[in-house]
Amino acid sequence: MTKHLSIIIYVVFSSFMIHGCESFSAQKADLSALPILSNTPNASDREENEWWRDRHKGKKQDAKSQKIDVLMIGDSITHSWEKVGLSVWNKYYQSRNGFNIGIGGDRTEHVLWRLQNGAVDNMQPKVAVLMIGTNNTGHRMDPADHTAMGIESIIKSLRQRLPNTKLLLLAIFPRNLSIHNELRRRNNAINMQLATLADDEYIYFLNINDVFLDQHGSLNTKVMPDHLHLNEEGYRLWAESMEPTLKKLLK
Repeated sequence: MTKHLSIIIYVVFSSFMIHGCESFSAQKADLSALPILSNTPNASDREENEWWRDRHKGKKQDAKSQKIDVLMIGDSITHSWEKVGLSVWNKYYQSRNGFNIGIGGDRTEHVLWRLQNGAVDNMQPKVAVLMIGTNNTGHRMDPADHTAMGIESIIKSLRQRLPNTKLLLLAIFPRNLSIHNELRRRNNAINMQLATLADDEYIYFLNINDVFLDQHGSLNTKVMPDHLHLNEEGYRLWAESMEPTLKKLLK
């Protein structure tokens, strides 16, 4: 290789590195400058769905006539306790006056809106179990700290509305097969922030994610066939893993 050619290659490589780094920095800056949607109550994109409105209204009506000791709050993963997880629900939560207000597709801002619009009125549960946020990641690729801010806002709203209720905050469940997947990594980053919100007096954090993974950290498709939602075996693992903590909080 001639000296002249070496100089040309060096100049081209240096230019690439400089502009590449600038581009990457600009992308990071753009990401941090994104509007924070996760902690502002909003259901404008959900109210047009009749089934969503009906479920929200129906749950509010049902709560008026039921004794509720264990309240489940979340998205489709929680919602499906009433579907593929029903037999496990009946075993663990029916006799404990369990009540489920999970709604498929919800993000943090939707839960905040529901809380502001009567979702937990007429109830005083002993324990509320909250898991939300994976749709912020999957639907909109929210930065992890934005989603964590949304979840923190939900916790504050619940503490205001249910001051005597203990809150069991669950780590967002793993998603996608690979431990290196960006959505998985983003949920993990959210969970690290969620762990700092616990005070072990009213707010308790629990991470049971290992039960859904194999020894290499890959998602177990025998419990999450679509790499996100649980089947019946997945709900059994959830209930069994949560049971020791839930039992303590219900005392």
